[in-house]
Amino acid sequence: MDQGNTAFILIGAALVLLMTPGLAFFYGGLVKAKSVISMMMMSFGAMGLIGVLWVLYGYAIAFPATDVGVTNAPWTIDWNELGLGSLLEAPEGAAYPPLAFVAFQATFAIITVALVSGAIADRAKFGSWMIFAFLWSTIVYFPVASWVFNFGLADGAFSYGGWITHGLQDVFGVGAIDFAGGTAVHINAGAAALALALVLGKRVGFQKGAHVPHNPPFVLLGAGLLWFGWFGFNAGSELAADNTASLAFVNTLAAPAAALLSWLIVEKIRDGKPTSVGAASGAVAGLVAITPACGSLTPFWAIVLGLLAGVVCALAVDLKFKLGFDDSLDVVGVHLVGGLIGTLYLGFFANGTGLIYSGQLTQLLVQAIAAFSVLIYSFVLAFVIGFAIEKTIGFRVKNEDEIAGIDTVVHGEEGYVLTDAR
Repeated sequence: MDQGNTAFILIGAALVLLMTPGLAFFYGGLVKAKSVISMMMMSFGAMGLIGVLWVLYGYAIAFPATDVGVTNAPWTIDWNELGLGSLLEAPEGAAYPPLAFVAFQATFAIITVALVSGAIADRAKFGSWMIFAFLWSTIVYFPVASWVFNFGLADGAFSYGGWITHGLQDVFGVGAIDFAGGTAVHINAGAAALALALVLGKRVGFQKGAHVPHNPPFVLLGAGLLWFGWFGFNAGSELAADNTASLAFVNTLAAPAAALLSWLIVEKIRDGKPTSVGAASGAVAGLVAITPACGSLTPFWAIVLGLLAGVVCALAVDLKFKLGFDDSLDVVGVHLVGGLIGTLYLGFFANGTGLIYSGQLTQLLVQAIAAFSVLIYSFVLAFVIGFAIEKTIGFRVKNEDEIAGIDTVVHGEEGYVLTDAR
């Protein structure tokens, strides 16, 4: 048992968990002042709900034990792992305790669900959101995590068992590369966000410039916490404090830094002024794009990826006005688009197997299969779940409640009490 690597994984888990409160600040600053509590509560609600589900059965679906070299079926559950009682003792020869890996992956599940909430800001019922989070995590996230991340523990050794990694490698000779969750986290959440935005419809008065962030300092604070936690997200995904983790760490610095700059340049050219929200959004776009690629790019190509992601995502966030869907906080423009950019970029620039190194498009093909398989699966099921909730108990608040402010209607609280009525 390597105590250093065990500590590395546990610290990484703590960093990733911090990302969800960071996301709450990031999203909370972007909404109206009378929706800030509702927005932040959706992130904290995800922390509570998914944390419990993960222990009860989420891990058993996402990481069923696998024989070394064997690919799991796309939807499997290991009944022995329910409640995690079978993982209390580490197998002989294991590099770290299984529960350290359980804790690390739990935080990924939590933030992926929380990311989706940004698309339905200002207009969603909290109870309906929690029901959606329960169903979507069970039917979509847990199985998709198995497709991408599944390391089955067999004879003390972790082995790749997911079809997106091991299965595609059996067919094409190379598996899809997703170091830390470009598909399972960002494309997955972005596709679900698009589905919910379509189900709930547009906010009252939706048009460009009608809804402005009420608290840019919150946005910057949230982005800073996200970036800090993202080092655990990316470098921690190596599951060892080694050279690859160091490469992932450096790339997690370089790519978002470059994306921050390129987003600001787009704003300056397009709008005449670089904004603080643009800087925060650019950094997050770069973090999203580098997530699948952080262990497979040289730092130079990470900078290029960041520059590309900053430009494309800055332009993509305006597509909602042209296409007519209300993705409140640009989950689609940043996470779906950024996740696609980072995942497909590996087809060209991944060390050893990308087009510029191998002269072949095989890596790009498997990256595309992985990306669009997750996108379609998540979008379709999220739409069905969201539609069913909307048509039964209702997902969206009444228009008059949205106008009045859903913090007081849904939670009986105000984000800013400026006078003392006592």
